[in-house]
Amino acid sequence: MVVPELKAWRAARPHVVRVARSVRPQLVRAVGVVKPPLVRAAGAVKPLVTRPSTVQFTAGSATLGLVVAATVVTAAGPWDSTGQRTAEREWAASQGRAGGADHGHVSGTSGKAPAPAPSAASVLTGLGGSVGAGPSPTEKALADVLGPLLGDSALGTERTAAVVDLATGKRLYGKGADDALTPASTTKIATAVAALTAAGADHRIETRTVFEPDTKEVVLVGGGDPTLTARKDAEGNASLRTLADDTARALKDRKTDEVTLSYDTSLYEGPDVHPIGLDNTNVARVTALMADEGRLDDTSSGTAKRTEDPAADAARKFADLLKDRGIRTTVPGPSKATDRAKALAAVKSPPLSALVERMLTNSDNDIAEALARQTAVAADEPASFKGGGAAIRKQLKKLGLPLKGAQFADGSGLDRADKLTADLLTALLAKAADPAHPELRAALTGLPVAGFTGTLSTRYAGQPGTGLVRAKTGTLTGVHTLAGTVVDTDGHLLAFAFLTASDPPTEPTATQKALDALASTLATCGCK
Repeated sequence: MVVPELKAWRAARPHVVRVARSVRPQLVRAVGVVKPPLVRAAGAVKPLVTRPSTVQFTAGSATLGLVVAATVVTAAGPWDSTGQRTAEREWAASQGRAGGADHGHVSGTSGKAPAPAPSAASVLTGLGGSVGAGPSPTEKALADVLGPLLGDSALGTERTAAVVDLATGKRLYGKGADDALTPASTTKIATAVAALTAAGADHRIETRTVFEPDTKEVVLVGGGDPTLTARKDAEGNASLRTLADDTARALKDRKTDEVTLSYDTSLYEGPDVHPIGLDNTNVARVTALMADEGRLDDTSSGTAKRTEDPAADAARKFADLLKDRGIRTTVPGPSKATDRAKALAAVKSPPLSALVERMLTNSDNDIAEALARQTAVAADEPASFKGGGAAIRKQLKKLGLPLKGAQFADGSGLDRADKLTADLLTALLAKAADPAHPELRAALTGLPVAGFTGTLSTRYAGQPGTGLVRAKTGTLTGVHTLAGTVVDTDGHLLAFAFLTASDPPTEPTATQKALDALASTLATCGCK
């Protein structure tokens, strides 16, 4: 049985796509999101209706840029209880005081709640039509519009492309689609799918403390959670302060108020310095224990100076927290918990699905490298750069994805040794959209929305793809990539991947605009 709200979206999508370009600002302010009956309890990943089509899942959401995931809602991360991104609520609220009834205040927003207005059901009444009723775009028509754009000199000396109809899985267009190029941060799509496959969408990463009864040693055991925080406001993340509260309470129950403090990072193996080196602000040392990604400022995303030893720094912060709670400790040093150790306390990260969304939306390199190692742990591979790459390949092979030419040197895409094809990137997105794999849905819901969220929040100015394109960006010197999904004017949900490289490097802004134009063209072209 299909609920009425979903029927309304299915009927309205193709028309909304057409009108969105002219009335998008008003729609953002006035159109509410699909009502709560469409969404399951927080964290659910089961399809709402029996084997829904891919178009049923996301077409309406992408059309308006007010993201509705009818088949999945995550309790933490950038989603709130209605399935709409907090960031998009902020954007809509900032445009004026009039808005949809579903745009009220939620935790984590500015509180600029727009005045009530009709929500989606009544606004969309009578638009009629059907979703994707016509034929898919044709290869020739796509070649006619994409070919000239791919010839833009701003894209550099190498460029590849692929477009796939997600309802059928059929490739509609390809240019060098099987040629492997450096993917930069679009590598994170592969990392996301591999991690979700290996560990599961509901997996949470645990940080714990144990007590060695023979030596009165407390060991802080890192589980690889990069979002563990020492800040007062944990914002849904695992809190080092909570762990200190529970650990101090457990020690006092043992009549103990003075201990030796150690920390255990043995879960991870091999070098902890990314191949790009320490002299960068893109990623911290990759260690099983860190707090706030080793950042030396109050940021939670983007570049930042990092501590030279994230594990030792986290342990020192933990020692200070224990002291504040009446537990005296030694200066912490590295160790390894023994099998005799007794559990004291533990805190857990948000679910893996939320970490994947945050990684993709903000292009978070620290989370990406952590997820590669979590994939390795779940796949019985060494939790190292090399083992993570092997584990990612193993999981993608298990899914039957096209891996010819693919190389995985890290989880973030910072390493230029990574190689992916446009064919593989679109296949990853198609697999994540497959109703048979609801556990992979976060690989779609985490994609930034053009003009709204994450790494696309400042792109697409004046482009018709604003609010219609959802895509992961990739940027290195001389390398620019874009891979994601878009709904065309006939309601077809398409996956696309565009990879470019140039030596000498192109001008970055011009290259990004050229890539954005390619995705926008897919949004505005029926291409029959």
